[in-house]
Amino acid sequence: MDPNAIDKMSQEEKLLAMEALWDSLTHGNSELPSPTWHKEILASRKAKMDAGEATYVSLQELKATPPE
Repeated sequence: MDPNAIDKMSQEEKLLAMEALWDSLTHGNSELPSPTWHKEILASRKAKMDAGEATYVSLQELKATPPE
């Protein structure tokens, strides 16, 4: 889609287009495979949990932590 055409759309038209795209992605038959690096990160985190080396924070603590 032409970015200029998007700029000419009303706020409502943009939201409707986003909803249609999201609906197509979530209810479509095509599934994207997870990238290899996702599996690697999850395996690393699980290994830390299994070894008792994982650290945890509450949601409240997380919200209070400034982003890096």
